[in-house]
Amino acid sequence: MSNAIFTISCPDQKGITASLTNFVYQNNGNIIHADQHIDPQTNTFFMRLEWALHDFAIKRADIASAIQPLAQKFKMQWNLNFTDHRPRVAIFVSKNLHCLHDLLFRIHLNQLPCEPVMIISNHPLAQTVAKQFDIKFLEFVVLKENKTAKEKDQIKILKENQIDLIILARYMQILSPQFIAQFPFKIINIHHSFLPAFIGANPYAKAYQKGVKIIGATSHYVTEQLDEGPIIEQDIIRVSHRDTIVDLQRKSEDLERLVLSRAVLWHLENKILVYNNKTVIFD
Repeated sequence: MSNAIFTISCPDQKGITASLTNFVYQNNGNIIHADQHIDPQTNTFFMRLEWALHDFAIKRADIASAIQPLAQKFKMQWNLNFTDHRPRVAIFVSKNLHCLHDLLFRIHLNQLPCEPVMIISNHPLAQTVAKQFDIKFLEFVVLKENKTAKEKDQIKILKENQIDLIILARYMQILSPQFIAQFPFKIINIHHSFLPAFIGANPYAKAYQKGVKIIGATSHYVTEQLDEGPIIEQDIIRVSHRDTIVDLQRKSEDLERLVLSRAVLWHLENKILVYNNKTVIFD
């Protein structure tokens, strides 16, 4: 049986939690999870409320309209989702396939509740992986002179296939503001921690030469400001003078797999709220 997930943000005031939990109780619902947070600097209240739909008095299709009076009373920005919905996902990738392999393996094991609809790449390398997992593969050779046209084609395909989430699994192309505007907070990116200090084609060699002691990875929502979107997850690992360039790359790729998969899972589970270019991640 499915659960309902209600996520909100609104000005903080007395009675919000009591009103929402009472709404569930009065309609014979059983709360499964409840988590909340208050940002004192902006006086903003955030909450994720999940309840079982088994024996719930309101039909699933009518829940949104039934809760609307409460939403209006507390000036809520809100979303209602259901745990049996499997978001349709497109994965963008270039030549580095480690994150792609990891995501598809986790999806295959039902660790990521989504439907992988297609893999889009600007190189042919991922085609073999797509065949292994029986997923549609589309190659777009993106050049400076055809970038706008190719993005229009990609947007059309994504819309036609009702894609809910785009994962940039080491996709080495900068998306235009026009593309990003079509999918607000529905594009998740991953990159190594060497930005912005070590940019370019071989950041591992530059980091090795500098003698870095900590490396890591960051996953965030994509916005028009390159690599400055709301951060979802980060992690680090220590390295030493004994680590070679190959060691740095391997450890960095391991972190990228973990950090990206966590970010994607939390998004799929509707555990993220975005505000002021930051995120609230619910337990």
